[in-house]
Amino acid sequence: MLAAQFMALLDVFIVNVAAPTIGSDLNASGADLQLVVAGYAITYSVLLITGARLGDRFGHGRVHLVGLALFTTASLACGLARGSTELIVFRLVQGAGSAVMIPQVLSLIQRTFTGEARVRALGAYSAVLAVGAAAGQVVGGVLVAADLLGTGWRPVFLVNVPVGLVLLVVGRRVLPRGGGVGRAAAGARAREGARAMDWPGLVLLGAAVSLITVPLVLGQEKDWPLWSWVSLAVGVLVLALFRGYEARLARRGGAPLIAPRVLRHPGMGLAVLRVLAVMAVNGGFLFVLTLHVQGGLGYSALRAGLTFAPTAVVFGAVGLTWRRWPAACQRWLAPVGFTLTALSVLGVGLAFRGGGHGGVWLYAAYAGVGVGLALAFSPTLTGALAAVRPEDAADASGLLATVTQLGQLIGVAAFGTLFLDRLESLGAPEAYTSSEALLTCMFALATTAVLGAVSGLVLRRR
Repeated sequence: MLAAQFMALLDVFIVNVAAPTIGSDLNASGADLQLVVAGYAITYSVLLITGARLGDRFGHGRVHLVGLALFTTASLACGLARGSTELIVFRLVQGAGSAVMIPQVLSLIQRTFTGEARVRALGAYSAVLAVGAAAGQVVGGVLVAADLLGTGWRPVFLVNVPVGLVLLVVGRRVLPRGGGVGRAAAGARAREGARAMDWPGLVLLGAAVSLITVPLVLGQEKDWPLWSWVSLAVGVLVLALFRGYEARLARRGGAPLIAPRVLRHPGMGLAVLRVLAVMAVNGGFLFVLTLHVQGGLGYSALRAGLTFAPTAVVFGAVGLTWRRWPAACQRWLAPVGFTLTALSVLGVGLAFRGGGHGGVWLYAAYAGVGVGLALAFSPTLTGALAAVRPEDAADASGLLATVTQLGQLIGVAAFGTLFLDRLESLGAPEAYTSSEALLTCMFALATTAVLGAVSGLVLRRR
């Protein structure tokens, strides 16, 4: 399950460093490349909650395999695409496959494991979840630079095919056919889903997420036209309509898309805030640093990808081991993580200042970012989900998976816009001007991390 999770997350970012090669090979326009990169994220975000509910209705193991098959097939089609339009369409399908596949991972963890075993499984899940972001940049750089058999960018998609086929074979043998909560409970949930699938809720939520994510993804490329701001505003209104509709449905005894008790669960509001903040910092940091090292410093795809290796390795190590730390300090791990992230991203910005390539302190700052993000993210996710009831697993997993993806998109859109606007005001994208734009973004990222720590402490006290 975690291997499938890692593969799908890898595909969110693996295309970033391959985009220039794709553009030259397919004669793709800037807008085409933006859709190649973002199309996956759009359908992935829009359909996550739907994917979670489908797993709750038809069985998480079965739905996971369907999503994995769709993702693997779409990956093959992407790798064989002969034009940018084909590639965009197949990326949309690939994102839909991920949206069906990914929510089942968390749901099966919650419904299969109990007690300390569930906590350990959630720790491994949260480590994989964010390591995939940095690892995608690394793997993308390695595959593009290797140019296997003269195939250029195509292996960034084709690598999923053999992995997906192996996971399909293994998954059919080891995954439960139901939800992992016992036959009686699984049958009751299936009857409830068959009786009242919340189709109006699905439509409202899908529309809201689409209206919010599409301008976030395409706004910078189009220089933030009026339609992007209108779309964001309408998306917020539709989200409010969705919330009101779900509340009324629950009062009438219906089966809402997201159970209100999940939103009222102790610590869930704080978890949503912190996950949103940490993933916005993570997405913004990776995006602007990629722009700087490739555009400003002229790094190759391979060198740019390897830039993120220290952050990914340290994140994974901390995410898998933080549970072994003294229990007395664990309640402070998330605020400390946000604070360390703020100091470390500032360190990265200062190390590159003046157009330099950094020194030994740069790698210490990279490691600090990995430690800080892991401490801010992993305990938050584990704490919020460890006590969620098994029957609420689909709702909780869909909610937090959607928040995770929205956080990434907000980070890329907000901090990417800040970097590019600052770069435009300073002049040509040379090493010095790019480093100044990077430093401005690092200050903004540090401020966001500090707000994540302080807001969390305030909400906890309340």
